[in-house]
Amino acid sequence: MNRHLRLKTSHYALAGAAVWLTAQPVQAQDSPLPLNPKLSVIVDGVYYDDSLDGHGDAMLGETAGIFAAHGHEDEGEDDHGGHEHGLEQGFNLRHTEVVLSGSVDGMVDARLNVAISDEGDVELEEAFVASTGLPAGLRIKAGKFYSGIGYTNDKHPHAWDFVDQNLAYRTLLGDHGLSDTGLQLTWLPAWDHYTLFGIEAFQGDNNERLGTEAEHAHELPDRDKAPRLWTAFAKWSPDLGHDHAVQLGASAAFFRSHQEMHHHGEPDEHGLDGDARLVGVDAVYKYDSGRAYGQGDWRVSGEYLWVDKNLEVAHHESNPGVIGEARDFSEDGLYVQATYGIAPRWEVGLRYDAVGFTNEKRGPRPAVNADYDESERWTAAATWHISETSRIRAQVAQVSGAVGDHREDYTQFYLQYQMSLGAHGAHTF
Repeated sequence: MNRHLRLKTSHYALAGAAVWLTAQPVQAQDSPLPLNPKLSVIVDGVYYDDSLDGHGDAMLGETAGIFAAHGHEDEGEDDHGGHEHGLEQGFNLRHTEVVLSGSVDGMVDARLNVAISDEGDVELEEAFVASTGLPAGLRIKAGKFYSGIGYTNDKHPHAWDFVDQNLAYRTLLGDHGLSDTGLQLTWLPAWDHYTLFGIEAFQGDNNERLGTEAEHAHELPDRDKAPRLWTAFAKWSPDLGHDHAVQLGASAAFFRSHQEMHHHGEPDEHGLDGDARLVGVDAVYKYDSGRAYGQGDWRVSGEYLWVDKNLEVAHHESNPGVIGEARDFSEDGLYVQATYGIAPRWEVGLRYDAVGFTNEKRGPRPAVNADYDESERWTAAATWHISETSRIRAQVAQVSGAVGDHREDYTQFYLQYQMSLGAHGAHTF
């Protein structure tokens, strides 16, 4: 099934319905479920160009490694299928986000987030309810939502410090990160320092990279029953006063019933079935100078992710004798980035991101083994925050990517405009 629920409707029909909802009069006190929804619309436009005649962004989704030669359900039969279209050369209107959020009876928060493409398709990104009144620091979230693992995963594009997703997430988790339908339980103990523990159970159907179901995989065994994806995470932040803040985190995820169909890399088509896991660590530092509109403020963050897939050959078109052989894949990725407020409402940023320092495939025979090169990128950005709800960002990047059996070195240029209409709550740490 598709990662997102796709509905055929127009921008105006959806926005009109949301406006109608928020415009309805508040019911009297005898209403059993008082709801006060807030509406926001976020527009994201990008001009893009590169030194490869506009092909560079899509090429970032095809870097050599353990995700570069298989298909999943509802994707194409080569590489990453329908997910890696990339920005086109010239003007792009990325997904327009429409968000409805509100509180029900003061005990439950609800949120609906949909993304509208420039062709009018609507994709359901999040639709969940979360408790607000449980004792002992407990909180339950249910529905479709972004996982709480890592630092970047649950941030929407309008909250990024750069135009595009970092290479570690884009390669190992997909451009949208890890999002699925399930349950989350978090515990915030009443300790002297901020500490948060969380566990999640997901259906395991909507992921771009891990825990996937192979397309046209009639030869592969049936997948395990749901939930097929389990995660755990912890975040800790010491008290450093009003000016400084640090948060450290660790995450893990286990994916049952990961399937792949490979169409090249070994002779003839073959299918794999097994499990996958991910571990990661993250760190964030922030400094608040106390000056106007972010001048003198610092933000520094980084993450390291490592993925391991333990699979077996479940189907081979020309050599059934290898069925049951092990295929182990591993790849890692990282990013480190910093932003600094050089003037009121102006900030500059620098990012280094890379994948593939560990990037290998292993099996019982030497002919199966493969090692892939790393890909890396340096990015610089300058952002003008026109107001609290709109910004203009210029970004340039230098890429050295492993693509197939060769390397591509090229330069990317982005010019982005973002605007938020309506209610817009504070972002997470």
